[in-house]
Amino acid sequence: QVKLMESGGTSVQAGGSLSLSCAASIVPSSNYWMAWFRQAPGKEREGVAAVGTYGITRYADSVRGRFTISKDNNNTLYLQMDSLTPEDTAMYYCALRTGGASFPTLLLASEYHFWGQGTQVTVSS
Repeated sequence: QVKLMESGGTSVQAGGSLSLSCAASIVPSSNYWMAWFRQAPGKEREGVAAVGTYGITRYADSVRGRFTISKDNNNTLYLQMDSLTPEDTAMYYCALRTGGASFPTLLLASEYHFWGQGTQVTVSS
């Protein structure tokens, strides 16, 4: 069973930067995807960015050019967030999908099998 734990969420001023981390207890030995999602109060959970086993990435239009997703060899996923705006305020979740996935579905929450508890990011103007 995969367990995911996010960290790094905090309050920050608009225009600032923040880095989130997600530690995975284990990752599959073969193909898998990891992603960041976020959910603001009263809104649906939305995909932010995803990265595959071989480093292929996908970003939501709202964060492309501002956020960077990456992972290391120690089962840790990262999200570097720059030029933050109040619209980025949300609970951020880490997720993992085992097996392959089609590129258009990488930011769909329904495609992911394991989830973390979330970390809160608040951006003030």
